[in-house]
Amino acid sequence: MKNTLKTVGFKPGERNIFFHILTACNLSCSHCYINPDQHGTETLSKDRIVKWLELFVDSARKSNVIFLGGEPTMHPHLAYVIRKAKELGYFVTVDSNGYLFNDLLGRTSPDYLDYLSFSLDGPESAVNDPIRGEGVFDICVANIKNAVQRGYNVSVIYTVSSRNIDHLERMVSLLEKLQVKKFFIQVIGLRGGSLQSGNAESLQVSREQWLRVVPKVARRAAEKGIHVTYPVVFLPPDEHFECAANVAENFFIFPNGRVYQCPLCEDHPVHSYQIQGDKLIKTDGLTEDRFFQLEIEEGCVMNKLLQPDTIEYDQQGKPLYKISCCLLKQEIGGD
Repeated sequence: MKNTLKTVGFKPGERNIFFHILTACNLSCSHCYINPDQHGTETLSKDRIVKWLELFVDSARKSNVIFLGGEPTMHPHLAYVIRKAKELGYFVTVDSNGYLFNDLLGRTSPDYLDYLSFSLDGPESAVNDPIRGEGVFDICVANIKNAVQRGYNVSVIYTVSSRNIDHLERMVSLLEKLQVKKFFIQVIGLRGGSLQSGNAESLQVSREQWLRVVPKVARRAAEKGIHVTYPVVFLPPDEHFECAANVAENFFIFPNGRVYQCPLCEDHPVHSYQIQGDKLIKTDGLTEDRFFQLEIEEGCVMNKLLQPDTIEYDQQGKPLYKISCCLLKQEIGGD
């Protein structure tokens, strides 16, 4: 099968709801983006989760909901809200660190949960565990095998950093062995816990490293029949920049009721919406959506404001490339 690399455009009307139902987690990953001061520390009740899901239902368009945390499987009623989300018409995904608390696999089924995604940041414990925690690799891999055996569609998320980029290539054989269907490669961001700890800048990889390693690994995985998605990140100066917030609908919901449209903004109180009294309310003042309309040579305005060190300039002060919208992806392989 010939695999063709393609950029995934922002489809008009596309709707993705990234729903953080709690912020608690059993791990302390070095690149965690959760910021309790900005995101809250609550665990939403099952009834509140369903009410908030209802706010984003659109029967005329496909809507994807991704349940997140913290670690979402720590929520005792996750299986219940998965079923309710499916009944509301959502395509349902759960992103887990691999621990699968509360017997998730036994309490739901592939009929309700469309994809179960596991975070794994190395092809072996020696690489993964210094990033995610001692013993995490073995537990995550064991639960991936269990999920596949039970008939779940399984994907894996790998967050690329300076600590694991040289091991990304070895993930291909592991994913093939585990019968993983989708592979998501992410770029590490300057936000949340990693920024507060001062680790993020040292964890970031250079443009040269990213372009040398990631596309090649994506092609290798695609040759094995694995569908790979990864962010574009770097655009040539003459390539058109487009912001997802202007042409699609992406909502990032947190337990304190904040609703963002851009994940880069999540460390700041500039959210576009607030859920109050189980109603979605547009926020006033200087909010993130004011910035989405701006056009600059560097591409993404929020990247320029919040992490300008990711951009390089020539001697005349012109950017050597643009930073793409972080929600612009490339895909290769799959059926």
